[in-house]
Amino acid sequence: MWIVIIVLLGIALMIPITAILLDSPLGRSMARRLEGPSDGAPGSVRELERRVEALETDIADLTRSVTGMREEVQFVQRLLEDPKKKRT
Repeated sequence: MWIVIIVLLGIALMIPITAILLDSPLGRSMARRLEGPSDGAPGSVRELERRVEALETDIADLTRSVTGMREEVQFVQRLLEDPKKKRT
C-alpha cells in the first residue's frame, strides 16, 4: 500500500519538475534540435537573405530621415542667422 502512495507521490512531484525543465532555455533548445533544420532556422540562406533585405530597407528609411532632418536643420540655421532677411 505504501509503495503505491510513494509511486503516486513521485509521479505527482515529477509533473511540475518536468514542466519547469521543458519551459527552460535548455528545454527549448532541445526542442529546436529535435525539430530539425527549417527554412526559418538561424543561419539558413533564406533567413539571412530575408534579414539582409530588412536591414537594407531600414537603412534606406534611415537615410531618408537623416536627409530630411539635415534639410530642416539647414532651414532653421538660416532662420537663426538672419531672421529679418527671411521676412522681407
